[in-house]
Amino acid sequence: MMDNAFFDEMRALLLVRQKELAGYSQSTEADRAPVELDQTRVGRLSRIDALQGQEMAKAQDARRGQELLRIAAALKRFGDESYGLCLRCGEEIAEGRLRADPATPLCFDCAGGEARRH
Repeated sequence: MMDNAFFDEMRALLLVRQKELAGYSQSTEADRAPVELDQTRVGRLSRIDALQGQEMAKAQDARRGQELLRIAAALKRFGDESYGLCLRCGEEIAEGRLRADPATPLCFDCAGGEARRH
């Protein structure tokens, strides 16, 4: 059985990670900006590199967005006192699993079952 100190620690970790991800998203905004089309100022290969960099930055931002959604959902579970319980089976999620990923919504068994189905 997990105690209040553990839940406070997990909440603090989630809040720190949420702040970090939001900061990364803001700091990389320029990397996702449209690429200049004027080939007289930028060579074709440089433009292709810039387009590739832009796409990678967009993909990273999308992953950060998904992680922010997972964190927001985990923080919401603190409010309804369901944090630490598997969303699928309702059993308690192992403390080690929560320490590895404080936003995880599933216990080991349910997460493993999901991976086997796909």
